[in-house]
Amino acid sequence: MTAPMEETASPLPATRRALLRRIAVGQTEGRAPSLVGAVVRDGRLWWVGARGEVSEAGARSASVEGGGGRRVGGRTPDADTQYRIGSLTKTFVAVLVMRLRDEGLLRLGDPLSRHLDVPEAGDATIAQLLSHTSGLAAEARGPWWERTPGELRPETADIFGERPLRHPAGRRHHYSNPGFALLGALVERLRGAPWDEVLRREVLEPLGMGRTSPLPRAPHAEGWAVHPWADVLLPEPAVDTGRMAPAGQLWSTAADLARYAAFLMDGDERVLGARTLAEMRAPAVAPEDDDWDGGYGLGIQLARRDGRVLIGHTGSMPGFLAALWASPEDGLAGIALANATSGPAVGAVAADLVRIAAEHEPPVPAPWRPLTEADPELVALTGPWYWGPTPFLLRLRPERGLELSPLNGRGRGSRFRAEPDGTWTGLDGYYAGETLRVVRGAGGGPYGGADNVHLDLGTFVFTREPYEPDGAVPGGVDPKGWRPGA
Repeated sequence: MTAPMEETASPLPATRRALLRRIAVGQTEGRAPSLVGAVVRDGRLWWVGARGEVSEAGARSASVEGGGGRRVGGRTPDADTQYRIGSLTKTFVAVLVMRLRDEGLLRLGDPLSRHLDVPEAGDATIAQLLSHTSGLAAEARGPWWERTPGELRPETADIFGERPLRHPAGRRHHYSNPGFALLGALVERLRGAPWDEVLRREVLEPLGMGRTSPLPRAPHAEGWAVHPWADVLLPEPAVDTGRMAPAGQLWSTAADLARYAAFLMDGDERVLGARTLAEMRAPAVAPEDDDWDGGYGLGIQLARRDGRVLIGHTGSMPGFLAALWASPEDGLAGIALANATSGPAVGAVAADLVRIAAEHEPPVPAPWRPLTEADPELVALTGPWYWGPTPFLLRLRPERGLELSPLNGRGRGSRFRAEPDGTWTGLDGYYAGETLRVVRGAGGGPYGGADNVHLDLGTFVFTREPYEPDGAVPGGVDPKGWRPGA
């Protein structure tokens, strides 16, 4: 068993009460036998609380808030109590696939058939499987795969019914559990080992997630169904789903998921770097609803709540609900775990934990510090630039990075990563993936000197003055220059 994650400075009393009240409302109104909530701040478990009870003997109640009140023969769960996390499993499988991509063993544009003989998948690419745009059916061949053993689907082809494809690949978002079963099989094919063994070796162990596993390990909660009209319970089965396991098999704890949330926000070079995780968090397809409150990246769900973009995933399996929502901008994440098939809105609880933490104790910005090194030519490159008459500001960032932003609030800004060849690549916004070049005039002097330097950004020209007469503006500049109106 892993040691509890070290906590940062504790929340203030008012914050603690607000967080505890939120999970208490979620557990009571959702009629969940138990609900555990946690908040991650700046990469550390900051707060954990629980309501309700579980009957397993190993749960400890001393390390969480909210364990008081009437209990009937059970114990309050804690940050080390396992719950089944359902489709949060998909994010772990996506991390394994992106590791394969980063190692050059596959490309996201590869059709799955290049690596696996699964004709049922049609021409779907690996990226389409990750983003649920493959067109594959939502569920596996019956009976209800979440409640039946994997022996009923011994081979990959056995997970498909009569109509595996429901939509043309790449045309629309259509959530597919079989799609992630195929991605798990892809990991096994390219690694030569079961997907869960690969996961343990490549992700769980480096991140210190020793309490995350494909099958439950004590202390763990039991899964329950709650009668819709009476306060009575029915136990739910917890089976090994076999080939479908990559779609929702894992069990985990609040403490382990806190470590995982920190990884999803900041990256870990032992597993995946921040650049790849940012790629996974980018929307892969536009949402179909008009409100644009949700989306999907590469194995990562996206949500817009309370003016912030959250990344993570929700999950459900018979007897369990789970949610992890993180706000990289705030350095905050909320986790909610319940042992009920339906009822508690754990996704809303997790999002509200982020909101409460941010509103009660807004993040304190890191102290400003000067750059540790700065090329004088790059310093000379900073300052105002003009795209035609539109003013922009260019700033120097760490590691020779640049940031271009409109000065009047109108225009397209982006951050840029320095490349070895002396160019920069856009990281976000309109210019994501585009190349920024500094073009020197005939004088060949330093950036920003008198040698008519300009910026070429995806063929757009930025000059030091609005429409410089002797600049390299396509189409030329009227030799009479600027003039008063008629």
